[in-house]
Amino acid sequence: MARLFRSILLGTALGLASPSLAQTAQPTPAAATLPDTDPALWVAKDSDTTVYLFGTFHALDGKTDWFNDEVKAAFDRSSKVYFEIVKPENAAEMAPLVQKYWMATDGKPLTSRLSEKGKKDLAAALASVGGTTAMVEPMKPFAASMMLAALGMQKVGKTGEQGAEAVITAAAKAGNKPIDQLETLEFQMQLFDKLPEAEQIRMLEYTAATFGDMESTFAKMTKAWNAGDADGLAAMMNDMQTQSPAMHQLMLTGRNATWAKWIEERMKTPGTVFVAVGAGHLAGKDSVQDYLAKSGIKTARIKY
Repeated sequence: MARLFRSILLGTALGLASPSLAQTAQPTPAAATLPDTDPALWVAKDSDTTVYLFGTFHALDGKTDWFNDEVKAAFDRSSKVYFEIVKPENAAEMAPLVQKYWMATDGKPLTSRLSEKGKKDLAAALASVGGTTAMVEPMKPFAASMMLAALGMQKVGKTGEQGAEAVITAAAKAGNKPIDQLETLEFQMQLFDKLPEAEQIRMLEYTAATFGDMESTFAKMTKAWNAGDADGLAAMMNDMQTQSPAMHQLMLTGRNATWAKWIEERMKTPGTVFVAVGAGHLAGKDSVQDYLAKSGIKTARIKY
């Protein structure tokens, strides 16, 4: 379950990791020197409207050239780009939200909420990236999980600065293409904050206990994403529904249904747009495409 939790968290977590521990992203090699990959892309269209659906990976290492071929062509045809959220360029703008949603208000240190094993695992995980539990003591369990996920990704060389959203954002700005969002950062934080504390603690302890496996876990996920293996990604997500139905509903199913409704409305306006959301939202049962189908809107996988 931890790998699914991490994948959902990355969009927010990578922007909020501790600056003192965050690693600087390495320069990305020229695209011409990188191996081509083919992440999954779908399209919904009618007589005068086209909506491209691209499944992103929030944190990457810049070692593949995925922004090419059909993905780049779809982006170029689009007049506007939509993401889950648009992260503020000024990190200081996020400080009030971090204070409001990340920090515990009852004065209890985080480790006092954990089991003895959980305390040891958390301390060991943070020590492996040069940190201590002191940096997370004031936080709610979900916030510490987000911090840990972000630092773990940086440890294995994957950063938000090289993730799909960052690459697409840079291209949109270079082409003066408008950017918008389906949600807000505060809304996403509210979702995490709504999780029962017991669930937050369980996920934090699991994430800490499996922190050393993060490299292999995300290697598998990245491989599936690069190959456009939506079924493979879906298989990696199946355990969320069985182990935590509440989280599955809150973080995936409910949001997918909402986005499908938004796309249904957007189809009433002529034009072409590019919608980029986490790949997990476009994979498996109860995906965005499933909800669109229930509304009579067909989507087609674009072949390379």
